[in-house]
Amino acid sequence: MPQRPGIVFIVSLLLLTGFVGLGVLQPDTLAAASSQALEFTTSHFGWLYLFAATGFLVFCIGVALSDYGHIRLGADGEIPEFSYPTWLGMIFSAGMGVGLVFWGVAEPMSHFMEPPLGRAEAQSPHAAGLAMQYSLFHWGFHQWANFAIVGLAIAYVRFRLQRPGLISETFRSTLGRRVDGPLGHTINILAVVSTVFGVATTLGLGIIQINSGLGSVFGVEFGTQQQLAILAGIAIVFLLCAMAPLESGLRYVSDVNMVLAGLVLAFVFFVGPTDFITAAMTNAIGDYAANVIGMSLVMTPYTGEDWVERWTIFYWAWGLSWAPFVGSFIARISRGRTIREFVLGVIGTPVLLSILWFSTFGGSALYFELFEGARLGEAVAAEVSAGLFTMLELLPGADILGGMVLLLIVLFVITSANSATFVLGMFTSRGVLEPGRLIRLAWGVVQVLVAGVLLLSGGLAALQTISIVAAFPFMVLMIFMAAALLKSLRNEMRQRELHEAIMRERLQRLIDAGEPPPSSGSTSAEHHRTE
Repeated sequence: MPQRPGIVFIVSLLLLTGFVGLGVLQPDTLAAASSQALEFTTSHFGWLYLFAATGFLVFCIGVALSDYGHIRLGADGEIPEFSYPTWLGMIFSAGMGVGLVFWGVAEPMSHFMEPPLGRAEAQSPHAAGLAMQYSLFHWGFHQWANFAIVGLAIAYVRFRLQRPGLISETFRSTLGRRVDGPLGHTINILAVVSTVFGVATTLGLGIIQINSGLGSVFGVEFGTQQQLAILAGIAIVFLLCAMAPLESGLRYVSDVNMVLAGLVLAFVFFVGPTDFITAAMTNAIGDYAANVIGMSLVMTPYTGEDWVERWTIFYWAWGLSWAPFVGSFIARISRGRTIREFVLGVIGTPVLLSILWFSTFGGSALYFELFEGARLGEAVAAEVSAGLFTMLELLPGADILGGMVLLLIVLFVITSANSATFVLGMFTSRGVLEPGRLIRLAWGVVQVLVAGVLLLSGGLAALQTISIVAAFPFMVLMIFMAAALLKSLRNEMRQRELHEAIMRERLQRLIDAGEPPPSSGSTSAEHHRTE
């Protein structure tokens, strides 16, 4: 039977349509309102972004290392749906693939030209070290913990408790039946709006860099009109892909993504300044580990600088606005994993890949800047998205390599947008695993329109602004979501302990009566009935 749109779908669509209408009819008004909202949010609640991101990381590590880590996201003994390499590839592709490609050169070079918090002289060796340290920090454990919190909560509810995969369902242990009413609908609407803005930000970044890549490889001009034309072309492709089932479409595109990304990474690593890359990576890992606490909770009340707001808070907010989508998608593909395996896969492995990526691309760019006078910093300052392709021109086979990277970005954008249509469809179809095609198509169109409006309203600055503002309400929800998940895990452990105590008592009675103990099969079956 066709799925009928519910209240969450209708209200979310109306809100986002209003945003698109305002952006088309009055882009200046939208830009001004967004800037005011940004200033208010960062001025009064910047500290909360920092504490929340750090708290989510501590929570994930604690849950994984505790006895809860053995709990399986599914029935006991259930086999994972996807192989480990495919699972990791889908996580990485739907997670921050676009962001890594966009910022892999741009962020280290930006910090090199403008050192974080003024802690070094610009364009100095010390500035280069700080650039790599903060790049690893912004793409490290904190960022992926945002995704893990949401993904773990939804996967537990969906596959362990056999309930719909909705954000509101993760609050049932604390809110009870209220999640079935207006309060639950409000939670899901906030998740949908946050997801659309988070995905639109990533789409916008990808489109901007595709424009830069086309300029480098084919001489296409850089500008808003060109970016809107690229967005339209990408939209046609990913909307067609969104009509295919997840298993037959997205997983294979994700595999191609990972293979292509691996080839590009290996080429730059071995053809580029390999010794410098390995040394810079070693140094950056040490600096990151030694300073992670200080970087996590730094503000600038004594100087009034806005560096933290422009970089760290932007990244945490972008991750938070992206978390409903990435977390829900990761939950969708993580059936059968244990909690410990889930946390290790979502936080550990992608961070290792991020470190290797930034060390290779950012390290190469710093080498060319420091020792060969490449002037990449000036190129990034003039056009942020052009840094990667400008650096690739310094390597052998630049034309072929540039084409491969351009294809990689296109595939990452298509994968992210395609994944988002599934997740938004799930949110607005009562949590079904296979939302209807028309609903997925509708959300695909909405994503494209919102991304287009943001590009019209200020490009990169508008994308950064809307991420921070839209992420705030969902960040508050995530704090309560973590508390609800912890309560659910405690309830399960108490039930398990009670069951084991009952079984021990029964066994002791049987032994006292001289009867044989029950078989392990009946014990297991009775345990599941008790749960």
